[in-house]
Amino acid sequence: MFSKSDKTTIPNAARALPGRADPIPTARDHFVFNRPLKGPFPPATKQAMFGMGCFWGVERKFWQGPGIVMTAAGYGAGITPNPTYKEVCSGGTGHNEVVLIHYDPAITSYANLLRIFWEGHDPTQGMRQGNDRGTQYRSGIYVGSAEERAQAEKSRADYALELARAGFGAITTEIIDAPAFYYAEDYHQQYLAKNPGGYCGVGGTGVTCPVGVHG
Repeated sequence: MFSKSDKTTIPNAARALPGRADPIPTARDHFVFNRPLKGPFPPATKQAMFGMGCFWGVERKFWQGPGIVMTAAGYGAGITPNPTYKEVCSGGTGHNEVVLIHYDPAITSYANLLRIFWEGHDPTQGMRQGNDRGTQYRSGIYVGSAEERAQAEKSRADYALELARAGFGAITTEIIDAPAFYYAEDYHQQYLAKNPGGYCGVGGTGVTCPVGVHG
């Protein structure tokens, strides 16, 4: 078993929970968009993945944006294959709560998604977001190309300057190649649309991000 302190340390492969070979069940359709959660999507659609705290609030921030074709809550950047929410919460999988986004690049841009990401949470808090503590609440950008990595790293450097001017500490956001995405359980998908008064522990710093403003 994993102690409370272990929840802020990503386990190594030897200590991680074993998981399972098959995906866990999830929703068939997106509750807000009323389209199949797993597609198919239009050929021009692009994909992005972010972690920035409890995925209930994070997913809502993105589905409310322009040009978003689909969002889904899930788990990524860990070790255990096809984890459950209970396993992720134990600290024994190393996963982050992430949101997978499909978007129309003719309407919005990756830079605009980065702006929503930076302004939508506090990226200086390490393995937590507000009162939520654990590896699953860390800040992360999971890139799918060298171009996305360059944009993400530049945006991190630019936003770090803005945060420093406002008195915040160093950014702790990880930027790594996009990992496998595991869909979370049905009840997590579009949770705050199904439960409008539900908990949302995600909040920004109030500092404007200087990317994505002009597309």
